[in-house]
Amino acid sequence: MTLPLLLSVPHAGLRVPPEVAGRCRLRPEEVAEDGDVGARGIYGLSDAVDGFVTTEIARAIVDLNRAADDRRKDGVVKTHTCWDVPVYDRPLEAPLVERLLASHYWPYHRRLTALAGPRFRLAVDCHTMAAVGPPVGPDPGVERPRVCLGHADGTCPRRWVEDLRDAFERVFGGRVTINAPFAGGYITRRHAEEMPWLQLELSRAPFATDAEKREGVLAALRDWVGRRRQRAGLP
Repeated sequence: MTLPLLLSVPHAGLRVPPEVAGRCRLRPEEVAEDGDVGARGIYGLSDAVDGFVTTEIARAIVDLNRAADDRRKDGVVKTHTCWDVPVYDRPLEAPLVERLLASHYWPYHRRLTALAGPRFRLAVDCHTMAAVGPPVGPDPGVERPRVCLGHADGTCPRRWVEDLRDAFERVFGGRVTINAPFAGGYITRRHAEEMPWLQLELSRAPFATDAEKREGVLAALRDWVGRRRQRAGLP
C-alpha cells in the first residue's frame, strides 16, 4: 500500500537547458554542488507514495523554491550559486529570464496545484542540505542538524511536525530540528494555501549512505502515517 503523501523534489535536477548552455560558466560539478546532492536517490520514492513531482532542471539555472519575482543573486534565476560562484558570463536579458520561468518554473507549480487535494494527508518538499552552512544562506559556517523540518509556524499543524521529528530521531538519531536553520521555503509557504505542507531537509553529512538515508526517510514517513492513522482511529 502506498503512503497518502505528495512528495516534491525540486532540486535534484542537473540539466542546463540549451537556451542558456552557451552562457553558463559553471562546471558540471559546480552545477551539482548548487543543487541537492543525493536527492534523486534518497527521495526516489515515487513507487511508495500517492503523488510525486520532480524536475530535470538544475537549481543553479531555475530555483523552483523561490518566488517568481525573487531577483536576488540566489533568487529564482540565479546570477550566483549558493557558494557565491557566478553562473553566467554576463547578465541574462529579461526576455530570456521570462522564457526560463515559462518553460520550467510555472509548469512545476501548476502541477503541484493540480495535485492538491484531500487524498493526501500531507505534502513534503524534499531537500538535502550542506552539512555546514554555505556563504549564501541563513547560517554560514555553522554545522547543521541531521534533519531539519520546516513548517513556517503554520503550513501544517505543529503536532504533525513534532511527530515527524520524533520519527526521524528514532530512525537516524542525532539532532533533528524544527524551523532551524530552515523554516520552509517558497513551495511550502505558497502551496500551503491549498493543503498542508512541510519542508524536509536532510544533511549531506556522511552519517549514513544515500541508500540508508532513503530507507530511513521511508521508515520515518511510514511511522508518521501510521501514527496519524492510529490517532484518527483508521485501519
